[in-house]
Amino acid sequence: MERDGSFARRTVVRYEGARRDEADDAVVVEEPLEIRIGDDPIAVTMRTPGHDAELAAGFCLTEGIVAEPDDLEAVEPCGEALHGNVISVRLAGPASARRAERIERARRELYLSSSCGLCGKQSIDRIEQAVTPPAGRFQVSTAVLARLPDAMSARQAAFAATGGLHAAALFTAAGDLVVLREDVGRHNAVDKVIGHRLLLGDIPFDPGILLVSGRVSFEIVQKAAAAGIAVVCAVSAPSTLAIDLAQRVDLTLVGFLRPGRMNVYHDRGRVVA
Repeated sequence: MERDGSFARRTVVRYEGARRDEADDAVVVEEPLEIRIGDDPIAVTMRTPGHDAELAAGFCLTEGIVAEPDDLEAVEPCGEALHGNVISVRLAGPASARRAERIERARRELYLSSSCGLCGKQSIDRIEQAVTPPAGRFQVSTAVLARLPDAMSARQAAFAATGGLHAAALFTAAGDLVVLREDVGRHNAVDKVIGHRLLLGDIPFDPGILLVSGRVSFEIVQKAAAAGIAVVCAVSAPSTLAIDLAQRVDLTLVGFLRPGRMNVYHDRGRVVA
């Protein structure tokens, strides 16, 4: 397997009308990543390799295992893992004691897949983590929002090569790109973005706009709210639960974002013409 980080080469047979050719094709890589708290496994997610420390850090924040940058002591690959693909998250002493109950509950409940970060939750009443409503009272113009999809797609290098990756990008209220990450799982791409800021000590991120390349699920809104991101946009549709949660935590939610048009599903004065 010839490999370049997020994608690998595979031989395919292409048909165009009556024409048949063999060719090399770029295919997105999907591999398991085990996340440990200290030496104890807590979850496995199917992800695209790259930015694994950010993924683990963001996962810990959005699952309520940590609450702020100071809760983290270290996030690093496990050198003792036989097959790699293991990230160990070490918590600062006070955080480890303070979050012990949440860590134990997460350990019992969590198993992730690349299609849905909620697949391992054992009961529907436990999927909504306690989140604080984002504080951001800033305003962003519809003209700025309309530019974001093109700004994101222009930087999706792995998607351009494979056509098989989701993207999440964080922007300022002025529309400046802060960070973009790609992954086979949309929830992983969001965790990588959030983890990037968490490892830099920049959580909550306010004012901030999160843009995702696909639909918006309940979990995407929950993750954004946990990171203090007050505006979530998508190029596709939101779900009913995503809208309901956005309303409960007063998070601005925009769907079907395209140049010249968008649907605003919830907003209290942040979006202006």
